[in-house]
Amino acid sequence: MLTLRNVTKSYSGQVVLQPTTLEIPPGATTVLIGPSGCGKSTLLRMIAGLVTPDGGEILADGRPVAPDSLPELRRRLGYVIQDGGLFPHLSARGNVTLMARHLGWEKERIGRRLEELCDLARLPSAWLDRYPVQLSGGQRQRVGIMRALFLDPELLLFDEPLGALDPLVRYELQEDLRRIFRSLQKTVVLVTHDLGEAQFFADTVVLLRAGRIVQQGKFMDLVDAPADPDVSRFLEAQRLPDLRGALLLAGSSPSRAPELHSP
Repeated sequence: MLTLRNVTKSYSGQVVLQPTTLEIPPGATTVLIGPSGCGKSTLLRMIAGLVTPDGGEILADGRPVAPDSLPELRRRLGYVIQDGGLFPHLSARGNVTLMARHLGWEKERIGRRLEELCDLARLPSAWLDRYPVQLSGGQRQRVGIMRALFLDPELLLFDEPLGALDPLVRYELQEDLRRIFRSLQKTVVLVTHDLGEAQFFADTVVLLRAGRIVQQGKFMDLVDAPADPDVSRFLEAQRLPDLRGALLLAGSSPSRAPELHSP
């Protein structure tokens, strides 16, 4: 669905992203992971059209992403950041339906879509009239997810969406998000610094360091065949030194290891 070819980015002469090439396959979840400052959020913002590459190109369905095609691309994607990124002066309902109202959807259509998404995100409809300050962190994030899904986009982008939540709320939202990803079969790109969260969500893991991709593939590729000693150190720094053993204890398949996805 998306191809990045030799994209680069620098700020004030400091290289944030070295020439990077990456394929984002349709209908799968790609997780970008790495230490702070490695370039993963910059890469995600480039995909969203919020940051312009200094070099290289981004293609969507084989077509170059350019200023004249950005509006169309943005309507095809949903974007969720930490704490939901909600407008404080709008109710939850106002935040969720903002783009649909801007595009002239009829009230009946908006109402039907709201009902569908309240069920999907497990958000009681009574909360729709509350403002962000009246919602908990987990509730705000559910509203942010509903807003991202409202126009039924093909591509979902998540930038550390659960990083600010307490462990129990984070656990519940992880379960719900993975259920949503699987039921809707969307193309998902998710940024996290948490290895357990990457394992829980990813079809493909992309590990970055110092602005470049150091390894990508299945999660267990990182565990069984790290590309270099720095990959091993990154895994060990997550306090899961016997990661393969922990996965095997959790179940026969690494993708069925829910106890690893809470921090």
